[in-house]
Amino acid sequence: MIKLDAKIPEGPLSEKWTKHQSSVKLVSPANKKKLDIIVVGGGAAGASAAASLAESGYNVKVYVFQDSSRRAHSIASQGGINATKNYKNDADSDYRLFYDMIKGGDFRSREANVYRIAEISNKIIDQFVAQGVPFAREYGGHLANRSFGGVQVSRTFYAQGQTGQQCTLAAYQALMRQVKAGKAKIFARRDMLDLVVIDGRARGIITRNLITGEIERHSAHAVVFATGGYGTIYYLSTLAINSNGSAAMAAFRKGALMANPSMAQIHPTCIPVLNEYQSKLTLMSESLRNDGRVWVPKQKGDKRPANEIKEEERDYYLERKYPAFGNLVPRDVASRAAKERCDEGYGVGETGLSVYLDFRDAIENQGKDAIKSKYGTLFDLCEKVTGINPYKEPMRIYPASHYTMGGLWVDYNLMTTIPGLYAIGEANFSDHGANRLGASSLMQCAGDGYFILPVTIGDYLADQIRIPKIPADTPEFDEAEKAVKDKLNKLMSIKGTQSPTSFHKRLGHILWTYSGMKRNEKGLKKALEEIKELQEEFWRDVRVAGELYELNHELEKANRIADFFELAQLIVLDALNRKESCGAHFREEYQTEEGEPKRDDKNYSYVAAWEYTGDILKSVLHKEELIFEYVTPVKRSYK
Repeated sequence: MIKLDAKIPEGPLSEKWTKHQSSVKLVSPANKKKLDIIVVGGGAAGASAAASLAESGYNVKVYVFQDSSRRAHSIASQGGINATKNYKNDADSDYRLFYDMIKGGDFRSREANVYRIAEISNKIIDQFVAQGVPFAREYGGHLANRSFGGVQVSRTFYAQGQTGQQCTLAAYQALMRQVKAGKAKIFARRDMLDLVVIDGRARGIITRNLITGEIERHSAHAVVFATGGYGTIYYLSTLAINSNGSAAMAAFRKGALMANPSMAQIHPTCIPVLNEYQSKLTLMSESLRNDGRVWVPKQKGDKRPANEIKEEERDYYLERKYPAFGNLVPRDVASRAAKERCDEGYGVGETGLSVYLDFRDAIENQGKDAIKSKYGTLFDLCEKVTGINPYKEPMRIYPASHYTMGGLWVDYNLMTTIPGLYAIGEANFSDHGANRLGASSLMQCAGDGYFILPVTIGDYLADQIRIPKIPADTPEFDEAEKAVKDKLNKLMSIKGTQSPTSFHKRLGHILWTYSGMKRNEKGLKKALEEIKELQEEFWRDVRVAGELYELNHELEKANRIADFFELAQLIVLDALNRKESCGAHFREEYQTEEGEPKRDDKNYSYVAAWEYTGDILKSVLHKEELIFEYVTPVKRSYK
């Protein structure tokens, strides 16, 4: 029986991390070179962790399914990264960032973890500046800041609209320095298909070489998952098409708990669906809502060009409903508000499923050059995708599947319930609760990789220095490799009539309809039925073209979609269990008279951590009670 132990240090909130760093076990430089660490994923979290671990002396092996970790999805984190430098002198502080994140997550995240990431946020910025990230600067040379949704201060550092790309490149360069030094090795075009557990400890992985199809074994003293989120389960999402949840599901089946899987964020600032043939959506950074004003016509069904609609005929509904925060309300609030306007018939565009994001006033007040210096790359992207020039007319936006707050359960050391298996960045659940505030993703990924994991992993590895290199010819590796091959051969042998993508598209539609921005018990139960039926159809009628031992994108898709079916059921199971509304989890049965989420702190102030039993629908629920010692959960209001 698994018993959750978050291992939260004793003492005042502001002293927990400092004291913890002083008390964890250490591994001497002479002993680090004896230890191997596998890092799966090479984005902002994976590359920063791998670089830091290798530089400290460990032997690090990095596995990415791209041809280079420079292509990790972290490059798409456009808007910025948070830190509490207080350059604007607007009363920002570590505590204020901590509280904004706790409140933004609707009081469903762990206090100690959130305060820690706020506490080290300034170190993260210093790290990236030292690595050459070209953050925007004021005329006098100081780093520039802008605001983001859910806050009333300017704490977001940015490099125009490509902050994620610049930060990921910095981490990648640090990693490549260690590759050159011989302390790290990158295995590109490898798909991690299973986790190997020996005597209860994570000891390696099984991968498929995506070029040759060869199944490979890789062993280590510890394994780190930096595999991102699973928002692509909705099919249309802002994520890279190859982003997936297979690594997390492999760990889940081996004993790692999955926490809050239903907490999936819908981003309000996305280019709307243009046609039924799209395979992904394009994100427009939340930073645009600093200067852009969101509105719809006051008259239902008004299809006039936006510039012909007069000021008095426009409804700036976020400013009207939430005057204190206006267009900078958190993502879940802005998403539901856009859906409500469109559902009521006020949406714009041919489909009526979009709202305007207008920069007319900002350009008039600040000048085109000033707006271009902030958002030029984003405006160019919008024009390239839609043909709309945002300097001349409003861009159109609509909510889309984005970040997942849920992920593998980890303790304060970022270790899962499998000893030796760590999860960092978006792959874990710990920092964002029921809704992530903008610009906190890069902060968490880099914080986990550069400053937290390199400290906490030593607490585990200190007891492993007498363990020789882990052999890859054990029965556990044999069993894991056989299971992988059996699954892949089964997929190849079905030879049905439908493509893997067609199943993914239908699965995404089910989830978006019944477990998207709004949910209810009847719809969630119907979703479980439809997912199960679709899963059965998949296993009897999917057709995977090509061969096993060759480059085969269809096999990659099919394998990931097979995992998505189980993950989808777990998402719905978790959503059914949580009979409240909080953050991105909006149950229609639990809302205020004003249509806002209605939390139930008495019964649901916990992290829902699910244990696999062999049958996904019989997964066992474990509860990590959320104890708030330093904040008082209150009704979340942005009015």
